[in-house]
Amino acid sequence: MIDLYTWTTPNGRKVSILLEELGVPYKVHSIDISNKEQFAPDFLKISPNNRIPAIVDHDTGVTMMESGSIMLYLSEKYKRFIPHGEHKWEAIEWLMWQMGGIGPMLGQVHHFVKYNPGKSEYSEERYTTEALRLYSVLDRKLEGRKFVAGAGAGEYSITDMAIWPWISRFDWQKIELNQFKNVKDWYVRIADRPAVQRGYQIPKFVTEIPLP
Repeated sequence: MIDLYTWTTPNGRKVSILLEELGVPYKVHSIDISNKEQFAPDFLKISPNNRIPAIVDHDTGVTMMESGSIMLYLSEKYKRFIPHGEHKWEAIEWLMWQMGGIGPMLGQVHHFVKYNPGKSEYSEERYTTEALRLYSVLDRKLEGRKFVAGAGAGEYSITDMAIWPWISRFDWQKIELNQFKNVKDWYVRIADRPAVQRGYQIPKFVTEIPLP
């Protein structure tokens, strides 16, 4: 049994979507970051960085924070959703791209464009420009492909699951998905998956999955 500590954020949804895709038993613990529950001493013991998501795997005794490392751990444990051979490193490469680019940069767009509009024109312009660049990078990567990594047209992997929840907030970012046809097709393809639809609503329902 796996305990998942999470909230309704892109990083949290990355792991709940993976767990739903794996179909393994897990127990959800809500960590309401709007009420600063991530700073509770008991959660600090599980996640020293005070961030969600985190897991405790009672099968192995492993406690882990950081969404990317959790996804790598689970894909290795269950031998699913990561390509083999040279394409494994392609999947990891683009997972790192999400963690180093898509996540932090789109997070800044949310902060300045959605929650604090008008506070800093420079910041809004800077992070919106970078968001558009990152969408363009993803769009080029997806040219002629169904999924980000893997042979041929690609195979659905933790890389897609990691990137997708951040793209699901395209409306927060004021991004018009029709500008990025490959991203749009990929996004809708993944949104149609039942496990993604379930994982998106963990730990609670907020909205339906946004569609372009």
